[in-house]
Amino acid sequence: MMANVRLRLAGMRRTIEAKADPHGGTVSFGGQTHRIDELEWDAPIGGAMYGVALNDGKEWAALSKEMNAPPYEKPPEGPVLYMKPANTINAHRRPVLLPRWVKHLQAAPALGLVIGRTAARVRREQALDFVFGYTIVNDLSIPHEQRHRPAVKEQARDGFAPVGPWIVPKEEASPLSSLTARVYVNGRLVQRADPSRFRLPVEQWLAEVTEFMTLYPGDVLFFSWPADAPLVTAGDVVRIEIERIGVLENEIALEQGGDE
Repeated sequence: MMANVRLRLAGMRRTIEAKADPHGGTVSFGGQTHRIDELEWDAPIGGAMYGVALNDGKEWAALSKEMNAPPYEKPPEGPVLYMKPANTINAHRRPVLLPRWVKHLQAAPALGLVIGRTAARVRREQALDFVFGYTIVNDLSIPHEQRHRPAVKEQARDGFAPVGPWIVPKEEASPLSSLTARVYVNGRLVQRADPSRFRLPVEQWLAEVTEFMTLYPGDVLFFSWPADAPLVTAGDVVRIEIERIGVLENEIALEQGGDE
């Protein structure tokens, strides 16, 4: 099924409008139709990227004992955010470099909400009015157990946030509740998840986040499913599909040279 999308190819300064057929593997713009796998892609977003941590109900349950232990002794009451800074942003079909001293990466699928207009202190009932559309994020990280400090070294490495391949306007997408994510590693289905696992609806998170910080057009607030996300290594191809949104694919490649 064709969908109107916003995309950006390598060398483009801005996104352009196009029609995409993820299942057919084609995209059309400028009066021409192209094979998706024949184009060189760039990330379709240009703003800040914020992930909402501890939103996956399975992860929350698994960490319940730890969250009630010192030094916090109780679960967080509000949103816990982490950033994917500009150096992490990657694109469809571009490699992700595995540091030579790391055996595996965790590849967590995520649904990205792309902000369409300035959002500050929005109400839950109106939250989606501030969203332009949806995209796919591969929320990559080095597996880690430390929860009592920001995992910047593990989450914010170069290229650790593939995004895309495009943005689907929310009017073109299915209802949020039906946006099922599937993760394939080397062609094998390894994870399936949907928003019913989220502890709170994304509209609630938008309201709570914008209570204390403003989100601007182009910013992305994303929601991942890390509890059962696969571990991947050099040579693996990770393919994330979200129905009516698209397909994001990246190969894990071994970093050449360098130390920790």
